[in-house]
Amino acid sequence: MAFVVLALVGTALFRMFSGALTNVAAADDYSRAVLVAESVLAEAAQTQPLRETSQAGTTDGGRMAWTTQVTPYTAPQVSPDIEQASESMPTRLWRIVAEVAFPGANGKSRTFTLATVRVGVREAR
Repeated sequence: MAFVVLALVGTALFRMFSGALTNVAAADDYSRAVLVAESVLAEAAQTQPLRETSQAGTTDGGRMAWTTQVTPYTAPQVSPDIEQASESMPTRLWRIVAEVAFPGANGKSRTFTLATVRVGVREAR
């Protein structure tokens, strides 16, 4: 009887340990994705002058794929007067997005996205 109880407790402990290891691996993957996203976002944001562009690449031996996209920022529900006034300004807002895709523990693709807004020079027309 004692052996059966010990076997059941041992099995439960091994399952908990296995689940904890899986969670640690997932947390490590997300931590790496955050670092990659922060890095490529900072690099794209410091490029001057800011222009509408996109870039892509891989890191971590091809395991993580990243993309950055720089687009003009458009605020939701802006009055036509404010929009017209902003067109005459020498600067504009740019939205910069970094997205990192990586494989999850269950084989499904996971993504992590960071975005920021920067002030940049308006391109000459």
